[in-house]
Amino acid sequence: MHVTELRDPHRLLGPHLEGDGVVVRTFRPEATGVTVVLDTGTRVPARRVHGDGLFEAALPPDARHPPPEPSPRGKVAYRLEVEYGERTVTVDDPYRFWPTLGDVDLHLLGEGKHRALWRHLGAHPREHEGVTGTAFAVWAPNARGVRVVGDFNGWDGRVHLMRMLGSSGVWELFVPAVEAGTRYKFEVVTAHGEVALKADPYAAEAEPPPGTASVVSTSDYVWGDDRWLAGRAATDPLQRPLSIYEVHLGSWRRGLDYRALAEELPGYVADMGFTHVEFLPVAHHPFAGSWGYQVTSYYAPLATLGPPDDFRYLVDRLHQAGVGVIVDWVPAHFPKDDWALARFDGTALYEHADPRQGEHPDWGTLVFNVGRNEVRNFLVANALYWIEEFHVDGLRVDAVASMLYLDYSREEGEWVPNAAGGRENLEAVAFLRETNEVVYGLHPGVMTLAEESTAWPAVSRPTDMGGLGFGFKWNMGWMHDTLRYFSTDPVHRKHHHDQLTFGLLYAFSENFVLPLSHDEVVHGKGSLVGKMPGDAPAQIAHLRTLLAWMWAHPGRTLLFMGGELAQWREWSHDASVEWHLLDEPAHRGVQDLVRALNRVARDEPALWERDFDQSGFRWIDADDADHNVYAFARFDASGKRVVVCVANLADAAWSPYRVGLPRGGLWVELLDTAGPSRVGAIHTEPVPWNGLPQSVALDLAPLEVIWLAHRDDGAADTDG
Repeated sequence: MHVTELRDPHRLLGPHLEGDGVVVRTFRPEATGVTVVLDTGTRVPARRVHGDGLFEAALPPDARHPPPEPSPRGKVAYRLEVEYGERTVTVDDPYRFWPTLGDVDLHLLGEGKHRALWRHLGAHPREHEGVTGTAFAVWAPNARGVRVVGDFNGWDGRVHLMRMLGSSGVWELFVPAVEAGTRYKFEVVTAHGEVALKADPYAAEAEPPPGTASVVSTSDYVWGDDRWLAGRAATDPLQRPLSIYEVHLGSWRRGLDYRALAEELPGYVADMGFTHVEFLPVAHHPFAGSWGYQVTSYYAPLATLGPPDDFRYLVDRLHQAGVGVIVDWVPAHFPKDDWALARFDGTALYEHADPRQGEHPDWGTLVFNVGRNEVRNFLVANALYWIEEFHVDGLRVDAVASMLYLDYSREEGEWVPNAAGGRENLEAVAFLRETNEVVYGLHPGVMTLAEESTAWPAVSRPTDMGGLGFGFKWNMGWMHDTLRYFSTDPVHRKHHHDQLTFGLLYAFSENFVLPLSHDEVVHGKGSLVGKMPGDAPAQIAHLRTLLAWMWAHPGRTLLFMGGELAQWREWSHDASVEWHLLDEPAHRGVQDLVRALNRVARDEPALWERDFDQSGFRWIDADDADHNVYAFARFDASGKRVVVCVANLADAAWSPYRVGLPRGGLWVELLDTAGPSRVGAIHTEPVPWNGLPQSVALDLAPLEVIWLAHRDDGAADTDG
C-alpha cells in the first residue's frame, strides 16, 4: 500500500520511539531536503529513505521531553525545514499531534446522538498542544484514504494525509498554521481506488460560485438580541400571533447582500406588521436557479450574499426590529453534484444504495438514508446548528410528504415496501419525530413547520400523542381550494361555493398555516393578482377580498413577497419585486391593506387565540351561494371578544343585506376592504336572522369584506 493510502499515517509519520531514541519521519514529495529543528535549536538533517519523498531523521537521545510517555510515539517539540530547490519553508509537523476528537464524540456519532456534532467535524481553527492551526475531521468510513487539500498545501493531496480514528469512519488531522479564510476540500480515495475531490459536509462557510471549495471559518460576532431570545423562550409559539412574510433574499431587491438587506428588510417587515420572515433556503447552493432547494453545504449560509457573520447580522437586526426569522430547511433530498455529498466515499453513504429508495424521480436528486445513525445525526445536528449558531426562530421543513411515503411519486415496482409491507417510510417518521423532540426540548419558543400536502394524521401533534411533533403544518388543501375559488369569475362562483366552506371541516385537525407561497407564483402559474378574474381594477379588487378573507380565516398566515403590492409579473429569482408599482394608488392600496390586516389581526385576540380550536369559530351563514356571501364569527380564548367577518365575493352590491350576530348591542368596524368607515359603528336590531335573535342590515358593496368587532355596552349575549 502506498503512503498516501494509509488509514493511519501517524503510525509511520511523525516522531516514533525506536530503541532508546526517537525517529522523525515526514512525507514531503517534491522536497529536495528536510531538516528537523528542535526547540533547543539543534538541527538534525533527515535522509531520504524512499524516492517518492519519505524522509527520516534520528534525533539525539536528549530530544524527548521527560517523563517518557507509555506510547510508541515520542513527545518531541520540533519544526521542519523543507527545501524545494532554492526555496525553504519552515512548518510544524502535523504528525506530532494527538487527535482533536475524543472517544465520547465518536461514540455519540455512531449512536446518532451527538447534538453538537458541527463543533467537532468539519474545520475548526484552534490552539492544539500550544500550536495554532485548524483541526479537520470528516466521516468517510469506506474510503481507502482521505487527504485534506487547500490553499495551504498547493492542493497537493500527498502532503496532508488524514488518519482514521478506530472504526468510527472519521478521518482527522490537525494542520498547523491554517487560518480562517483558507479554502480547502477533502481528497477522498474511494472504496474503488478512485480519487474524488469533495467539499466538506460540515463546512461552516463555502466559496462563492463558480468555485466549490469549503472555507475555514470562525465567528467573532457579538449578538445584540438577548431580549428577543429571552422573550422567545418564555412564550409558546402556539400562543402568539404569527404572520409570515416569505422572502427569497436574492430577489427581494436584487444586488443586496446580507449587510445591505439588514439595513432595509427589518424596517420594511416591521412596518408591514408581519411577525416573522421566512427565508427560502439559505444553506449554500451554488446553482441560483434552484432557489435553494438543491443544498450542497448544509452548514454554510449562502456565500453569494456574504460571509456567515453577515448573515448573523441580518438575523440580529431583524430580532432587534421585533421580527422573527424562519428558514426553509431541506432534509428530504440533496443534489447529485460529484463534489458534494453524493457517493461521498465512493459508496452510497448519505443516500440509499437502492435507487428505488435513494433517488427522487421528480427532482433528479438523492434521498437521505435517515435509517443510518450518522446520516440522521448529520441532519438533526444541522437543525440545531441553525438555531444555535444563527439564532433562527423556526424551521420550515420542505417536502415532508416526499419523506413520509415510500411510493411518493413512484409507480408500481419503483418502490420498496417497509418491513410490514406498507408504504409508510418508518425511518423517516422516526427521524422527523426525533428532530422535533430535540428542537422543542432544547429550544423552547422555537417552532417547526411542515410543508406536508397529504392527509397524514397528526402532523402538528406531539409525538407522545402519536403525532410527528411539528408545531405547525402548511394547509395546502386550503390554498388550492381558495385560489380555485377566487380565480373563478363571480358569475360562476355560486357553483363553487363549497370550495371556501369545505376547508372548515378539517381546519382544526392541525395547527395550520395558510400559505400563499412562492410555489403559487412560478412556472407559468402567474402572479397572485394575475390569477384573479376580470380587468386590472377588478383583479386588484378580487385580490383585496382574498387577502381579507385569508386573514380572517382560522389559521396563521403566510404571504410571499410581491403579493403585498399586487405584483403583475410572476416571480423570477433573477428580478426584484416590482417596487415601482407602489407609485400607483391601487397597488399602494393593496400594500396598505396588508399592513392593516396584520396590525388589526395582531391586536385582536379573537382572530388568532383560538385558531386551532373549533370552539373559536362558528358559521353565521355558510350557505348563501346565490349571493356569494359568507359570514362567520371568531372568538378569543376567554370567549368575551368576538369578531365577525362578512364577505361579499360577488361583483354586485346587496343592500340591505341582513346578517345575524352572536351578540346584541354595539358593533364597530375593524376593517373594510371597500374603504374605511363605511360601516363605522352599528347597533343590532331584535330581528332574528341566521338562527340568531339579533341582526344588522348592511349595505354590501361589490367585492367587499368587512370585519366587525363587538363592543360591550351592557347588551346581553344572544348566542346561547
